[in-house]
Amino acid sequence: MMLKTREMLTAAGTLTCAVGIGFIMQSGDTAKQRYSDVAQENTPTEIASSIVAANSAGAFLEVQDITLTSAQTTPMDVIVTPEAGVQLASAPVNGLAAPELDTSVPAASCDISAMAIASKGAMIDVSLTAPCMPNENVTVHHNGMMFTQSTARDGSLKVSVPAMAEDAVVIFAFPNGEGAVAQVQVPDLGQYDRTAIQWKGDAGFEMHAREFGANYGQDGHVWAGEMRDVSAVDSAKGFLVRLGSASALSPFMAEIYTFPTGMGAQDGTIDLSVEAEVTLMNCGLEIEAQSLELQSGKVKTQDLTLAVPECDAKGSFLVLNNLVQDLKVASN
Repeated sequence: MMLKTREMLTAAGTLTCAVGIGFIMQSGDTAKQRYSDVAQENTPTEIASSIVAANSAGAFLEVQDITLTSAQTTPMDVIVTPEAGVQLASAPVNGLAAPELDTSVPAASCDISAMAIASKGAMIDVSLTAPCMPNENVTVHHNGMMFTQSTARDGSLKVSVPAMAEDAVVIFAFPNGEGAVAQVQVPDLGQYDRTAIQWKGDAGFEMHAREFGANYGQDGHVWAGEMRDVSAVDSAKGFLVRLGSASALSPFMAEIYTFPTGMGAQDGTIDLSVEAEVTLMNCGLEIEAQSLELQSGKVKTQDLTLAVPECDAKGSFLVLNNLVQDLKVASN
């Protein structure tokens, strides 16, 4: 008991945030048992001209000075050409000039485009086409939320994004400044409450939702180890989405929990917490995150800086109980 109290005090002294946050530190053994082994007013064109506009006030880990423009068609270098501007021709045969050889190579299309479709659960199914960006990391921005994904070998990408605004704008930004914008209306967003946590790199954050009194490991405990998919809304249950490519270099990551409060089948509370495991990747470091809470059509953000205990605490969990608000659900 004395050891656990000391751990709680040590962790409490390491947290800095805009508001007071209550949290505890679970020991490795305890954790092992517990876990079982911009409201957008701008047009897409205006947003594309300055990607920072997607998250202008108090932006989390802003991507700056990026202008989104469609790439112009760029012809490939002529193959086996001795000098630029010189066209190859065959030697004359019997005094007659042979037909000239066309050595030009068809140019690959570098046009980048994106499309968005509203889907079940107030989700946005977004597709990106970028033929000249195969296996490339791209940062996806939406109403303050951001995460890193990787394109396929053909430069394409498909991802489902939880909408954070009815007039939803999704921006794709490549490291070289090129990208694309997609826009779609999500009319059923008012039926859902959403809570997101986002961070960069190997910070180790997790979102946990315990629905209607569920304890850890029970059916109503929704987290990365038991995520549920969007079909859960058919039973008036919540679901969790994890976005971001962990294999990318210093990726932006996000976890978003969604509950269909407008379809409430019972009264009760959904306990929400953000947790961070102490690992070899984050021990002894300061880690940063940002929460985004969509309730009643408005998004509230809050920044967090947390000093993680030293590596001898590896396997323990910091539990941030008050970083995000619990959800109050009333039956309809």
